[in-house]
Amino acid sequence: MSRRCEFCGKGHVRGNTILRRGQKKKTGGIGQHVTAVTPRLFKPNLQVVHAIVNGVHRKIKVCANCIKSGRVAKAA
Repeated sequence: MSRRCEFCGKGHVRGNTILRRGQKKKTGGIGQHVTAVTPRLFKPNLQVVHAIVNGVHRKIKVCANCIKSGRVAKAA
């Protein structure tokens, strides 16, 4: 199974971790400088839930947003 929500299709997104050095101008410094940019992954908050899909009880991977918004009918 992939790391993807089975309802909305949300998956991982690529981004960067940015390391900065120096004191901010706001606090009296000369400003922050970027020293390194490292690639990273933002992963969705997936939960395994017992749900009713097409009238059948199934275990599915669903993101927390779909659970909160009520898009998933959880099985009792």
